[in-house]
Amino acid sequence: MELQKMNGHSREDGFDGLDALAEHEEFLPQKSGVKKETRFTDFEGKTSFGMSIFNLSNAIMGSGILGLAFAMANTGIILFLILLVSIAVLSAYSIHLLLRSAGVVGIRAYEQLGNRAFGAPGKMLAACIITVHNIGAMSSYLFIVKSELPLVIIAFLGKPKNTGEWFLEGNYLIMIVSGLIILPLSFMKRLGYLGYTSGFSLSCMVFFLISVIYKKFNIPCPLEGDHHNMTSIAHHTAINVTDDFCEAKLFTVNSQTAFTVPILAFAFVCHPEVLPIYTELRDATKKRMQNVANVSILAMFVMYLLTALFGYLTFYGNVEPELLHTYSQLGSLDVLVLCVRVAVLMAVTLTVPVVLFPIRRALLQILFPEKPFNWLVHIGIAFGLIIVVNILVIFVPSIRDIFGLIGATSAPCLIFILPGVFYIRIVPEEEEALLSRPKIQAACFAALGFLFMIMSLSFIVIDWVSGESRSGGGH
Repeated sequence: MELQKMNGHSREDGFDGLDALAEHEEFLPQKSGVKKETRFTDFEGKTSFGMSIFNLSNAIMGSGILGLAFAMANTGIILFLILLVSIAVLSAYSIHLLLRSAGVVGIRAYEQLGNRAFGAPGKMLAACIITVHNIGAMSSYLFIVKSELPLVIIAFLGKPKNTGEWFLEGNYLIMIVSGLIILPLSFMKRLGYLGYTSGFSLSCMVFFLISVIYKKFNIPCPLEGDHHNMTSIAHHTAINVTDDFCEAKLFTVNSQTAFTVPILAFAFVCHPEVLPIYTELRDATKKRMQNVANVSILAMFVMYLLTALFGYLTFYGNVEPELLHTYSQLGSLDVLVLCVRVAVLMAVTLTVPVVLFPIRRALLQILFPEKPFNWLVHIGIAFGLIIVVNILVIFVPSIRDIFGLIGATSAPCLIFILPGVFYIRIVPEEEEALLSRPKIQAACFAALGFLFMIMSLSFIVIDWVSGESRSGGGH
């Protein structure tokens, strides 16, 4: 700050490094003698470059990682790699569009960008999409609890299988976990120490990845004496099965391939968190934040690829939509798998309240935009959201359906459509004409999102209507 003042600038003057100064001059020329409007780049961020990468990586990382091996089993290794690279590159480009739009108007929230682009309808649309996406994310987390917690209890009790007691029923367990752990944490006025769970969650996922790689070299294919059982399970769950039981496929297409791109898109959504992280970045510039995004996406790309590859090469066509549950074929007493289950369960359970906060903020902006904080409304929204998510998890038959439906609707909106449309609407025409190359690219990007949404939804609906047997990702 002192160095900036010595050079004749301060943050109040709009000085935010050379890149930021260029952004300010390019998009918001100021008249002399007129006080400049406060912008989010005027705030002095204190988060380091490395910690910002860590935070954004945690925002990207989620339950979608558990579905990637299933995606690879239904595309083949080469096609999966092509799709994964494409989604990663497109995610980085969409963040570029968001940062350029934010640089014009100094806005640090996705919903506020919608308000600037289209007024109140745009704000409501963005809030609704974020709400739907985060409800899907919460549902996927609780589906993991529903699927994995009974197996953990069975292992701790030393039982060879589920004997049907009420405390081994997943639907009862998610209601208990929601009432005793998630709901009280969701009543907090601010996130506070819940922010520390991001590091713990990422550590758990790294442990999960290491375990997946280790298990690849310790699990025979097929499992001894279980060829018939595994084939039966795979047939029941509509998993890709061929006569070449343990042969890796480079390219393959089947009825489940329609879920692949939505699963990949779901796994890379972090866009509502980009602008808040940008705000807190030390010496924030658009170029510096883009570098944070690029490194974070690259790191998650490597984790996703390794998890999918080694998970697929362990079980091949018999991998289930939720990879961790596939290891139940080893029996419930495998110590390493038990440790991984406990770690992942703790991570996803503690993440649910964090995911709930943006939904509540979006709902408050829609329903009570001008009212001050009210404990009754604060608690009521949390309670209602938990009930809705529990109902979804109880009645939706497969985590694959959650990944697929959310990945085919809210994910393309957040990654493709809204960033492209916001860019076209917000960047002034005197700076970039409507038919300029950047805006044409943004329009094509948004159109690609619409095409992707229509195709994915069509294939998923056809799969549902055709009566294909679907996996439960659990029991």
